[in-house]
Parts: sequence; C-alpha cells; structure tokens
Amino acid sequence: MRKLVLFMHISLDGFAADANNGLGWISYDGELQAYADGIVATVGSPVYGRVTYELMAGYWPEVLKDPNESERNKKHAQWVDQATKIVFSRTMKKADWNNTIVINDHITEEINKLKQEPGKDLVIFGSPGLAHSLMELDLIDEYQLTLNPVLLGAGKQIFENIKNRTDLNLLKATPLKSGVVGLHYGRKQ
Repeated sequence: MRKLVLFMHISLDGFAADANNGLGWISYDGELQAYADGIVATVGSPVYGRVTYELMAGYWPEVLKDPNESERNKKHAQWVDQATKIVFSRTMKKADWNNTIVINDHITEEINKLKQEPGKDLVIFGSPGLAHSLMELDLIDEYQLTLNPVLLGAGKQIFENIKNRTDLNLLKATPLKSGVVGLHYGRKQ
C-alpha cells in the first residue's frame, strides 16, 4: 500500500513561506539538493494544490526545451513530465499538462483509492494549503520536513490551527552542514 507523504521545507518557527510567499530563506545547497533528490526517488506520484501545480506546470515543461539547463534539472523535468501528477482543486476542472489527474471532491475516498494502487508513494510537494486540509482529514501517513535554521516571524504557517492530535514516531533525523535538519516522521500505529 502506498503512503501519502508531506515533503515540506519549513522555518524553525513553522513557516512554509515568508510574508511575501517567498522561499529565498531556504538553506538550499548541494547537500540539501542531494537530500531532496533522495526523497524524490521515493515518489510514484507528485501531489499538488492548484497554486503549486500551476507553478510547476509553468516551469518544468520549459526546462525540457532549454538546451542550457543543467543535466540534473533536465532529468527531473523528464521525470515530473512523465509521472502521474495529482492536483487537488475546487476550481480547476481539467489540466493541460500530460499525465495529470484533477480531483475536485470526495478527497478522502480518492486518496484512499490512490493509496491502494501499486507503486511508490504519493508525495505532497509544498502546497501548504492542501497539506493543511489533508492533515485535518487525517490522511497524511508520513512527514518529510527540512527544518531550516531561520526564524521568519510571519508568513504561511503549515501547522497553524491543527484540530486533530496526531502522534508521530521519528523515523530518521539527518543534520546537514548548513544547519538544516531533515526530519522524517511516521504516524504511530
């Protein structure tokens, strides 16, 4: 059975984006890139909210067309282009990017059906609004967080107003030289 995993970069004070929805505060370097690549290798289907999906759909297909892009970016662009992408949206009815499934309602039932399919895990990339909704529905099985050594003070919080208690087990902690700590949690059974 596949798991639904949240992969999110967060600040020490729990923000997924700064006050301007920016991500420039992420301590992104070669070591964090390699760590993130390890998580991507576990992904069968990337899962997005509409806003993140539109950003990805506007970016990765263009990488495939750019001869000056790095080999790493081209490889990732090919992977995400071919992967079955899942996008949750109340307003989007269809998607133009190939291999995209749009889900508008019956979220719990649809997630549970996707989990029953064979293959690698379903991984939510960013999409803090979607992640929050899926936490409230108690559907996330694992959390892959990169905790960045910065206090933002304001922005888009990922764990704000969580209503349900969810007990977790620390599966792995990976400190990086930049001060980032990769945290992998699974639900307690």
